[in-house]
Amino acid sequence: MVIALVGNQNCGKTTLFNQLTGSNQHVGNFPGVTVEHKMGQVIGHKNYSLVDLPGIYSIRPYSGEEKVTRNFIIDENPDVIINIADATNIERNLYLTLQLIEMGKPIVLALNMMDELLGNHGSVDINGLSDRLGIPVVPISAAKKDGIEELMRVVEETAEKKLKPRRIDFCSAGPVHRCIHTVSHVVEDHADNIGVPSRFAATRVIEADEDIINALKLSDNELELIEHAVVEMENESTLDRNAAIADMRYRFIEAVCTETVIRAQESKEMLRSVKIDKILTNKYLAIPTFIAIMAFVFWMTFSVLGKWLSDLLAMGIDSFTAWIDGLLTAYGLNPVVHSLVIDGVFAGVGSMLSFLPLIVVLFFFLAILEDTGYMSRVAFVMDKLLRRIGLSGRSFVPMLIGFGCSVPAIMATRTLSSERDRKMTMLLVPFMSCSAKIPIYAVFTAAFFPDHGGLVMTCLYVFGIIVGIIAAKILSKTAFTGNPVPFVMELPNYRMPSLKSVLLLMWEKAWDFIQRAFTVIFVATIVIWFLQSFDIRLNVVEAGSTDSLLAIIGAWIAPIFAPLGFGDWRVATALVTGVMAKEAVISTLGVLMGVGANLTAATLGGLFTLRSAISFLVFCLLYTPCIAALAAVKRELGSGVKTVLVMISQCCVAWLVAYAVYLLSGVFI
Repeated sequence: MVIALVGNQNCGKTTLFNQLTGSNQHVGNFPGVTVEHKMGQVIGHKNYSLVDLPGIYSIRPYSGEEKVTRNFIIDENPDVIINIADATNIERNLYLTLQLIEMGKPIVLALNMMDELLGNHGSVDINGLSDRLGIPVVPISAAKKDGIEELMRVVEETAEKKLKPRRIDFCSAGPVHRCIHTVSHVVEDHADNIGVPSRFAATRVIEADEDIINALKLSDNELELIEHAVVEMENESTLDRNAAIADMRYRFIEAVCTETVIRAQESKEMLRSVKIDKILTNKYLAIPTFIAIMAFVFWMTFSVLGKWLSDLLAMGIDSFTAWIDGLLTAYGLNPVVHSLVIDGVFAGVGSMLSFLPLIVVLFFFLAILEDTGYMSRVAFVMDKLLRRIGLSGRSFVPMLIGFGCSVPAIMATRTLSSERDRKMTMLLVPFMSCSAKIPIYAVFTAAFFPDHGGLVMTCLYVFGIIVGIIAAKILSKTAFTGNPVPFVMELPNYRMPSLKSVLLLMWEKAWDFIQRAFTVIFVATIVIWFLQSFDIRLNVVEAGSTDSLLAIIGAWIAPIFAPLGFGDWRVATALVTGVMAKEAVISTLGVLMGVGANLTAATLGGLFTLRSAISFLVFCLLYTPCIAALAAVKRELGSGVKTVLVMISQCCVAWLVAYAVYLLSGVFI
């Protein structure tokens, strides 16, 4: 048995999925968290697979999320659909329910957050609502696990008996009613051929769903007859086709809710959220407040808590490395193998692990901001600003995710309904400082700006955003002309963050970092150690020797970076390995300098001046993302050539901006 879980965003869908499957998934308060569907086995039901589909407001294929959901229901034909709806905002949620009912699949409506509705003096006539909709309705509270067993009992019965929705006309008279019935008769045979109900096919055709129209294979005469019926409906109703269908559904929903729902009074959570939003979404205070909050987060991460934990871990790693070094020396291990273990593995992977606390602390704060509902406000506030550069506020969500990692951020662009917005956002994501760049920033700020670490970090993050804005403005006037699509986002009530969600996100990021350290970084470190330990005839050379294979490769590339102030072959080599993973820049420098994780002002002073260090940081901020991110770009664009062009253009932008910064800094330094 396959169960599809469908619902609006922020209705508790992922929470219900976790309760039913025991799966550990991150629960977020803004779109883009569930980009692809997730699957899990229902606890206590070995033969039941639950599929968590993207959160949507409609199955009209306006966005990638809606297409994923509609196509899954039609093509995969799940045995039953659980449609989860927010009981505190039932009118809006039922719009999707009516569309699912039209699809003719077995469906159970799970009314979530019933505890909040009842707590604020609202109620629902469950039997009356079930009778009016023609489907089973079950009240639940996913967060408190109330009604979950009853829901599964009804789902099991509905699936096994294949109980389809009772046929209901959402309107009984008028131009919309006549149009739907006319079109239903025209497409009936075609709808049977592709396995969808004629009424569903009719409404999709009226709403100009190109995918369904093409699948039905209608003749020119049939299309002409349909168009005539639609034009007649528009003339009589004085509404365009989409507005007329939407009006029909909302009139039905209003009638049903009038009979079966007692609306909740304004909750304390709502009133509290309104008061907070007077500041956090204020026209003048919103953006300064956001910058202040993020500056505090960076200060705590890079100058206080995160830095202290990172230094503590680095001391532990150094002590462990020295102990292993002593054991290997006492054992009399072959010097080459000894060098591989200490100068290669421990110097590379060890130096990376020392930055783990910074990642964990940063995402601890980001998880809290996300779980409270603040990130939704940020996207809302940014909409007006982003429209000036040719994007909508919805593009801010992938960009925000990009501060964690470019890979999920690039995948999150699928939530954008416009192909133009999707591609444009994808090109801008790498300008956001992902967490993999944190080790680079941390080392260089500690070495060259020891008293202003938090400020420098904040400036780098803001500078990346500024460059992204300029790039967006240029792209919107050249390669991506046109207007961004309208932006709609629900602002959930502010809630206390869930400790489970916060800890889960911290664990996910920490585990991802550890995996990268022991896979990509591990391999990169060994490759770098080999290239810097042997010459072209595979003779062993001293660390940092100009005769090594790595020095030869670096010497070819180094002249490119000479105008930026860092033309040393070791720096050029580190930037090349950074394409594999940004963390490898620091581990490579540590190996080449023969100091492991101890990259200080003294050791880096031989390679950089203060001026060139600034230029280097800017280049690392902007140049091509890692291999994993490029693979995600290729998957989304579907073209290797376009991906290479993206990589080259990113490097060119980084070089030009870093060069400009180097020249400008010469005036002040």
